[in-house]
Amino acid sequence: MQYRQCGSSGLDLPAISLGLWQNFGEANAFDQQREIVLAAFDAGITHIDLANNYGPPPGAAELSFGRMLATDLAPYRDELIISSKAGYRMWPGPYGEWGSKKYLRASLDQSLKRMGLEYVDIFYSHRFDARTPLEETMGALKYALDSGKATYVGISSYTAEQTQRAREVAADLGFTLLIHQPSYSMFNRWIEEGEPSLLDALDGMGAIVFSPLAQGLLTKKYLNGVPDDSRAAQQGSFKTDMITNEVVDRIRALDEIAQQRGQSLAQMAISWVLRDPRVTSALVGARTVEQLHDSLGALENLEFSQSELDAIDTYAVEASVNIWKGRSR
Repeated sequence: MQYRQCGSSGLDLPAISLGLWQNFGEANAFDQQREIVLAAFDAGITHIDLANNYGPPPGAAELSFGRMLATDLAPYRDELIISSKAGYRMWPGPYGEWGSKKYLRASLDQSLKRMGLEYVDIFYSHRFDARTPLEETMGALKYALDSGKATYVGISSYTAEQTQRAREVAADLGFTLLIHQPSYSMFNRWIEEGEPSLLDALDGMGAIVFSPLAQGLLTKKYLNGVPDDSRAAQQGSFKTDMITNEVVDRIRALDEIAQQRGQSLAQMAISWVLRDPRVTSALVGARTVEQLHDSLGALENLEFSQSELDAIDTYAVEASVNIWKGRSR
C-alpha cells in the first residue's frame, strides 16, 4: 500500500480507502462483509469510511463494522482510521438530518455507540445546509474535537465557495478542517471546474474522492446491457437511464485505453483520480474480495503520459452521475 499525506496535516492515508456505503447493510451476509474488511486491512487499507445512514437500513453498516471492531480488529484500533458523517436523513422529525448542532452531536453519539468506540478519527459534515448558519455547523465539528469524540473533522460535497467559507469559519473558531470528501470520476469532473475550482479551494486540506467508478459505470459491467444483480438494476442511487448508448460508447473507448495501459477499466479509473497530488485517497466499495483486489491493482500503474491523458479527456466528460449535486437546502 502507498500512503499519502493528507493536505498539510501530519496524517497519512492509504491511496485507496474502503467505503462501507453499499454492500454492508442487512441485505448482505455478515461473513462476506467481514471477509472484505479483513482483506482490505491485510492489504494495508487502514482507512474505513462510514456514515450514520449507511446500510440499509440506516445504521446497519456501523453496527456490522462494530462487530468486527469488537472481535477481529480489536487489537488494531490504533492502526485504523475510522470515519463517520452526519447530514442526510437518519431518523424522523425535524432533528434527524441537515447541519444543526442538535443533529450533528446526537448523530455522532449514536455512531460511536453503534460501533462501540470512544472516538472516530474523522467526523464529517456530510452535506452543506444553507438554512443553518455555518458557524453553528462548524461549531458542532469543534465540539466533536474538543470533546475528544473525533480526532479530525472534515466536510463532504461542499462547493468551492462553501469550502472557502467553511475554512474561514473554522479558523475563526480556532480549528482546522482536515479533509474534503467530494464525488469525482472521469464521468463527474465537477471538482476541477470553476475559478477557483474545489481542488484549488482546498488550500491545505486533503481530499478523499468517492465514487471514482461512477457507481460501477466505469467498469465493463454495462457494456452488454444491465445485469440483473447490478446496482443499476436495483434502481436505487444509480438509475438505468444513466446508461445511454452514447455513454456506453465512451466506456468502450476508455476500456480500450485501459487495455493499452495493461489495466482494467476500473483500475484506470482509480489511477486517474489519483493523478492529482491534491487527491489524498480514492474511496472504493466492494461486493467481493475479488473486486477489492482488482481495485488495488490500480496502484501498480499510477503514471499517465500526456497522450494518454489527452485521449482520456476525449471521452471523460459529464454523464449525469453526480446525484449529490444540489443536495442542500
